[in-house]
Amino acid sequence: MTISALITDFLEYLELERNTSQLTIKNYDHYLKRFLEFAGDLDPKDIDLNLIKKYRLYLARYSDPKTKRPLKRITQNYFMIALRAFLRYLARVDIKTLSPERVELGESEPRPLKILDETQLKSLLDAPDTSKKDGLRDRAILETLFSTGLRVSELASLNCDQINLSRGEFGVVGKGGKERVVFLSDSSREWIQKYLQMRKDFFKPLFIRFQGRVDPSNNGESMRLTTRSIERIIEKYVKALGLPVKATPHTLRHSFATDLLINGADIRSVQEMLGHSNISTTQIYTHVTNAHLKDVHKSFHSGNK
Repeated sequence: MTISALITDFLEYLELERNTSQLTIKNYDHYLKRFLEFAGDLDPKDIDLNLIKKYRLYLARYSDPKTKRPLKRITQNYFMIALRAFLRYLARVDIKTLSPERVELGESEPRPLKILDETQLKSLLDAPDTSKKDGLRDRAILETLFSTGLRVSELASLNCDQINLSRGEFGVVGKGGKERVVFLSDSSREWIQKYLQMRKDFFKPLFIRFQGRVDPSNNGESMRLTTRSIERIIEKYVKALGLPVKATPHTLRHSFATDLLINGADIRSVQEMLGHSNISTTQIYTHVTNAHLKDVHKSFHSGNK
């Protein structure tokens, strides 16, 4: 089989066997099509280090046809990561090709994480008008995101019967079907409870829309807020407050992780709470917390001179 057919098999494997998100599959499809365009529809055994070297050079010299801008180093790495994942799949199904370990990534500057400071975070949490039902829902969303570090897709998929408010915890299935338990802060429990008490429906989804036609069929599934709707809700408050950080649901996840580390949580515990498969993903937060602790140390000593 040539690589075009095997790429299709790989994408189907990600969807059916690995329960990979549609966005990730779409990205892998885009990245691997670029490799196919470059290399041609060759036999997997013909993929060697010399071809990989030429492909990396091609990516380094590539410029967008519309913007004329070159690919950022981190974007070049995304193409190589996708290729490495594809080669790993080929090895899994016993197809002779280059070992994925031979595909190296270029060094790139870590992207600066968007983190809200304490004042910005408090102003964002306080932004919704909780005298209105959508404001009460939005406050519950913001509090839940910050107290649990959930991905926006995980938050959107929550159901009312999933949340144990008395124990302040619930289970969630994250990327790749990985299960974990997350814990609610007292504040988030309080706001979720207020929000649920306000609701007069028996719909299954935890976070629902209040605009448009009410559709009670299928336990109100069509009433569920989408991930994009949740992103827009947060975007609305960020714009209204004029925050210097373009905060998103993921910014609250970053803030959750750095808050834990600054307050003494160990990296393995944070990895577990975020649902990261690899510790290296979690370690990006240590750069932020180390810088923060350094600033605290400086200000403490300058104040005690």
